[in-house]
Amino acid sequence: MAQATQRLADAGVPSPRFDAEELAAFVHGVKRGELHNVKDADFDARYWETVARREAREPLQHITGRAFFRYLELQVGPGVFVPRPETESVVGWAIDAVRAMDVVEPLIVDLCSGSGAIALAMAQEVPRSRVHAVELSEDALVWTRKNAEGSRVTVHQGDALTALPELDGQVDLVISNPPYIPLTEWEYVAPEARDHDPEMALFSGEDGLDTIRGIERTAHRLLRPGGLVVIEHADTQGGQVPWIFNEEAGWADAADHPDLNNRPRFATARKATP
Repeated sequence: MAQATQRLADAGVPSPRFDAEELAAFVHGVKRGELHNVKDADFDARYWETVARREAREPLQHITGRAFFRYLELQVGPGVFVPRPETESVVGWAIDAVRAMDVVEPLIVDLCSGSGAIALAMAQEVPRSRVHAVELSEDALVWTRKNAEGSRVTVHQGDALTALPELDGQVDLVISNPPYIPLTEWEYVAPEARDHDPEMALFSGEDGLDTIRGIERTAHRLLRPGGLVVIEHADTQGGQVPWIFNEEAGWADAADHPDLNNRPRFATARKATP
């Protein structure tokens, strides 16, 4: 694994030791903490095949077929955006906000759902919530449905900008991790995302804010007065997104929030009471 770690580091993989261990655990069917039980003589030669794939910057999660998000293990692969750790703090804020509401069965909508990570985490950690997940891409929807099977999440194929008119004015919280990378930033995106995540999940117009502007209108339509919107954005967009949720558009308390690295990561706002 030391040799694999060095190969991955030389290839520019951001977390070479973790990835080397995770690949070894995957190949041998054990947890990372149990790798010491695998004898050198039993080390499977297929390990080097997975290391070569990761060396070529194929996402770790595509190789193992799984992604971990809060308390969930999700199935992922080509065609769906791989959930990122920074989104966990976005969901944590939303869960706390919903729990603080005086609502017996809160109604939650996750727009641009992808793997279903956000919707499933909300359903799991807010036990009496009713959660709807909306995803447009047919390729991504395969994974949304796989992960949501047997859960309380209702999955819809649809455009985030026109979704769920039947819920207008009833929703307690709208949450989204939408595409937000400016088209001009394409060459700076990490190979794992640029070459493997679907473009639809990454890019959104010249300034990266086109989808967020559309979701602002959808959220205002769906939410009840006093309901909340929570939306992830790039750490370079912290000064811009709260302005989209302004008083003239019918919002109050628009604010930005940092992630665990203290970088601006998501914006929140409350639908103003008439």
